[in-house]
Amino acid sequence: MGVRFPSPALKQKMKITIEETKEMLHKLLDNSGVIMLYLDNHENVIFCNKKLKDITGLNHEQIIGKNWLSILFRNKNSIIKKDLLKAVMDDSMKYKRGKDFEGAILDKEGNERFIAWNLTPIQAENNQIEGNILVGHDITETKERESSLKNIGETLKNIFSGIKEYALYLINLDGNITYFGMGSETMLGWNKRDIIFKHVSILHNFDSAANLQSILENVRNFGKYETEIDLVTKTNGTIPVILTVNQFLDSTGKLSGYIFIAKDITERKKLEYQIFQAEKLAALGQLSAGMAHEINNPLFVISGRLEMLKDERLNQKVKNSLNLIGAQTDRIRKLVDRILKFSRKTTPTFEAIAINDAIELVLPLIYYNNLPMSKIEIKKNFEKEMPKIKGDLHQLQEVFLNLLINACQSMPNGGVIEITTSNFQNLYAQIQISDTGTGVPPSQLKNIFMPFFSTKHDGTGLGLSICHNIIKNHNGSIELKSQVNQGTTFTIKLPFN
Repeated sequence: MGVRFPSPALKQKMKITIEETKEMLHKLLDNSGVIMLYLDNHENVIFCNKKLKDITGLNHEQIIGKNWLSILFRNKNSIIKKDLLKAVMDDSMKYKRGKDFEGAILDKEGNERFIAWNLTPIQAENNQIEGNILVGHDITETKERESSLKNIGETLKNIFSGIKEYALYLINLDGNITYFGMGSETMLGWNKRDIIFKHVSILHNFDSAANLQSILENVRNFGKYETEIDLVTKTNGTIPVILTVNQFLDSTGKLSGYIFIAKDITERKKLEYQIFQAEKLAALGQLSAGMAHEINNPLFVISGRLEMLKDERLNQKVKNSLNLIGAQTDRIRKLVDRILKFSRKTTPTFEAIAINDAIELVLPLIYYNNLPMSKIEIKKNFEKEMPKIKGDLHQLQEVFLNLLINACQSMPNGGVIEITTSNFQNLYAQIQISDTGTGVPPSQLKNIFMPFFSTKHDGTGLGLSICHNIIKNHNGSIELKSQVNQGTTFTIKLPFN
């Protein structure tokens, strides 16, 4: 039996039905009792129903293509609301989850209408956010104005407090903290009870370029101030943030204090530093390669002439001096070889590697490096049945051997080395090498992977730089944590795919 295709008449009828369905859907949305907006992933409105136009008095051209915040919060006193709700939107898109919140918008007469909103991110087939649906219920008639304002303020604070990357706190005109949101407690470690009514300077390392008075003066003059600054935690550490400061007005519009919104940019700073280090390493690699080649030429001449002199009849004192010169020449040659190895761009030969087996092959090599192994205990915590990675076996073994030798050298009086492998989130093979050695001072941690930087008096400072380059070429990461006289832990992550 052959395949039957729809007749032209049936096709026309199907087309009419689709058009009628679209028209019916459009009427349903337009006559709905709620506000409906569809935002693209740039937070611009690409669809709205008639309800929003009726309330705001704006026409199609004034809404479509515009940012949702500029449409909903048009009055000049909405700066704080915009910043808070922008944070809500960012949180919703980052964690791909819906959000409920309340906010007041202006109607066509200029009066405030209180709306309960639901924000829902829309995911495409590739799991990326392609837009957001914003649905608003007008709750003006069900609330008294004063209670509505109070509840909205509390709701916004509670929403904002739940966002981990942000902290919100208020100060009065004397500079004392009057509100400290939960987000602030999480980020900075201070308990609300311990910090309320303390002066805000307890949270800030103000310098001459960004002191409190100059910040507040800018807010008074321009309505808003934004800067990058470090906030002080309860443990006297610091967290880099983007700090936004706005005026806080009372119900009569009079300035009653200032609202501080801080966004944690620790991860961004870490990424910027990694990029900076990578660029610096690349530049040093080029410089090192050129220097190494220039050193090799006169070194070759020195070595040759030295061998010729050794054939001469010389007294023992002169021969001893020549032997000393020869030993130092060999040392220079080895250093030059290390420099060339650091600077040379080698492409790894990838193959399937079982990490546990690769480490096992390296362990016997430690005993051939004049290390106090009789005083050192090695503990292995290997995860069984871990997926293989793709990598260059010889290069990765060089990394493991280097880290293990460093660990042994940091424990001249003996100690414990612990090697742990694990499956990190089914994405990476994680290798941790810990020791109970002398540790690295905090001031030296940021330079530990830099070429020619060494904590050992006779080190070349290239071993960890080479390890860093190898792991980077494997699309992995290497980090360390260390405490003086307690030990060091190197953590390596290598992708399974």
